[in-house]
Amino acid sequence: MADDSLFLIDIDRILREKAPKQSKYVPRFVVSYLKHIVHQDELNVFLRESKDKVGVDFLEACLEFLDAKIEVKGRENLPDDRLCTFVSNHPLGGQDGISLGYILGRHYDGKVKYLVNDLLMNLHGLAPLCIPINKTGRQAKDFPKLVEAGFASDNQLIMFPAGLCSRRQKGGVIADLDWKKAFIVKSVEHQRDVVPIHFEGRNSNFFYNLANLCKFLGIKFNIAMLYLADEMLKNRHKTFTVTIGKPIPWQTFDKSKTPAQWAQYVKDIVYKL
Repeated sequence: MADDSLFLIDIDRILREKAPKQSKYVPRFVVSYLKHIVHQDELNVFLRESKDKVGVDFLEACLEFLDAKIEVKGRENLPDDRLCTFVSNHPLGGQDGISLGYILGRHYDGKVKYLVNDLLMNLHGLAPLCIPINKTGRQAKDFPKLVEAGFASDNQLIMFPAGLCSRRQKGGVIADLDWKKAFIVKSVEHQRDVVPIHFEGRNSNFFYNLANLCKFLGIKFNIAMLYLADEMLKNRHKTFTVTIGKPIPWQTFDKSKTPAQWAQYVKDIVYKL
């Protein structure tokens, strides 16, 4: 029998691992609140029930748990004869990642990998599909090697180039922050076409207000991220539209623009889908 602790969300353990020196000073009421806001008990019931599922089967179980319906437009644009980099806007932080992994994972027979925040490696069912990214601490120096290995592999890659969920911008528009250029540089290097994907959805006003308040106060830690599980459960029982655009040949990304400008070019295409 496998050790249950491998599968479950454990705020105490995550605090110990992520902030070993500070964790013992965190007041218990704060830890209790964190467990409440990430829905530790409720999600752990689901994780126990689905602990034998990994990869795309686990993503399917997640969609059933969230009662999420997905309408896919442009499925005919998925290439079957080459490796690509699939890039999407990141409006939600839960259903969007799960849905894209499920759609592409089913289409490509499980040969997909996400480049994701290393916290998601705590989810046993998701871990086989992840290339973990941790820009701080020990793993920061290994980051280029991990990304390189992902692009050199025979997996289709899924990326959210903004790195964070969408925020409310000036004028009240909800959109991604600037897209990082790494997907352009690496796709050209490894001759992968880029497939733009648009995911329709939004989080609550509370989430956007909190994110903007933290920015205003100059708080560096991404506090809004702690509320993503809560947002995911608020978005239960919904239908989401995923639109897959035509592949952009890697040769497009020439020297006429900088990689950052090309990243913006692809982002603009995504928001027009």
